[in-house]
Amino acid sequence: MYQPPHFREDDLDVQHQLIRAHPLGLLITAGASGLIANSVPFHLDAAASEKGTLRLHLARANRQWQDIAEGAAVLAVFQGADSYITPSWYQTKAETGKVVPTWNYAVVQARGPARVIEDAGWLLAQINAITGDHEGPREQPWSVSDAPEDFIRAQLKGIIGVEIEITAIEGKWKVSQNRPVADRKGVARGLEQMAEQAEMQELVRRYGGLGTE
Repeated sequence: MYQPPHFREDDLDVQHQLIRAHPLGLLITAGASGLIANSVPFHLDAAASEKGTLRLHLARANRQWQDIAEGAAVLAVFQGADSYITPSWYQTKAETGKVVPTWNYAVVQARGPARVIEDAGWLLAQINAITGDHEGPREQPWSVSDAPEDFIRAQLKGIIGVEIEITAIEGKWKVSQNRPVADRKGVARGLEQMAEQAEMQELVRRYGGLGTE
């Protein structure tokens, strides 16, 4: 990943927070079938290895798991908040006009050795973990045990588990840090008018050292 120094985010906890907040990652492999990319919900176990371990499952009919079993290189990409940034928000536009549009975003890429798992107990634990990630905050959370046991056993036969021990992880937070302070403030104010961009506005303020206004 292209990494200008001012956009790097090397804090592992911050990287993990983005993965947990945006767990639908892109699983990319380069193997016998060529390049394959699938959107998959991941569960992160931060304590399982030095940089964390990602667990997921794929449909048994999905050729990607076979490539992984044969040693395909694996990359997981997690896309956080993103937003188009108009030059109209920059103070520099009024001063010189020498501005262009850009795109702000936060992203994490993770790599590491992957293994394929067919054990039913592991698969059930993975399903329980990822379900708990998303059902836990609900007032009346659904549990895997709410479904009939024989139904769940049948469902497990149709999936394959994958575990990735993260050995390399990169974070890139491109959130206007390279702009003058007045421009950063303009971006934050512009995003403030867009309710759906609250997360990006908060990132611009935090990484731009703007605090709150």
